[in-house]
Amino acid sequence: MHRRALLAAPALLPALARAQQPWPARPIRLIAGFPPAGTTDIAARLIAERLAPRLGQPVAVENRPGATGNIAAEAVARAEPDGYTLHATNVGTGSINYTLFGPRMPVKPEDFSELGLLMQVPNVLFVHPAVPARTLAEFVALAKARPGAMNYGSAGSGGSPHMTMELFKHLAGISISHVPFRGAGPMLVEAVAGRLEAGSDNMPSCIGHIRDGRLRALATTGARRSPALPDVPTVAESGFPGFEATAWFGVQAPARTPRAIVALLGEAIDACTKEPVYRARLADLGADPPGLTPDGGTSPEAFAGFVRAEIAKWAEVVRLSGATVD
Repeated sequence: MHRRALLAAPALLPALARAQQPWPARPIRLIAGFPPAGTTDIAARLIAERLAPRLGQPVAVENRPGATGNIAAEAVARAEPDGYTLHATNVGTGSINYTLFGPRMPVKPEDFSELGLLMQVPNVLFVHPAVPARTLAEFVALAKARPGAMNYGSAGSGGSPHMTMELFKHLAGISISHVPFRGAGPMLVEAVAGRLEAGSDNMPSCIGHIRDGRLRALATTGARRSPALPDVPTVAESGFPGFEATAWFGVQAPARTPRAIVALLGEAIDACTKEPVYRARLADLGADPPGLTPDGGTSPEAFAGFVRAEIAKWAEVVRLSGATVD
């Protein structure tokens, strides 16, 4: 028995060495479920850039679009829970999809450990400049005059832009066809080209087109006007009091990730979101910082509670809107 143990010892040494290495000892992957140029990708790259120097290892963003973010979510949920594979989640994959996809949803909330909230953003309802509507009221009148003839694009079925417009359609009593895309980037290409009459998108990914006049913003969906687009009224101001829909973006790890690693990542993300350069970039994009903790930051515990509340809130929005996925 002693001889067998001695023979096996060399084979065990690499595993023991790995187990004793300080974390992180190699690059980290941050998987985003949408293509480049969308807000999920923007948020992921913004935090990856700030995390890398704090962790002492590269943080590489990997885009795996498809199934409204569910492909990426499943990949992370099934990954080794060692802190080297993280998920750039958002309001869609992190809350809406659980109700919208129902039994077809490939993951459950308990498959993840929440690490931190990165930003909260309003959505923007916009039209191509060729559309003869300069206000939300004019857009509603145009849609009612042409029932079922108009279309709008979104970054995909189940995302907050899709659900925002479906809820608005329900409240306004209009019929407009939804054209889902595999991310905001491809949708915005079609919108700017005029092949979509209208669209709904997170502010950070469409604000450049609005500022340059390639798209016309009709309303934002936050509780107050955005300082980034101060001349654009909210949906609530435009005749729909109480209307509010805010998107959010955060980071998750697979469930069963060691608590020490979760805590370390949570502290690093919180510190990054408080950096002046990070907050200045958020302001330019029309986004708000996390705001989950008394000092305006985030934590794994606060983000976990936030996600639970969001799942319940958006389940009611899905029910009210009657939205479905094919």
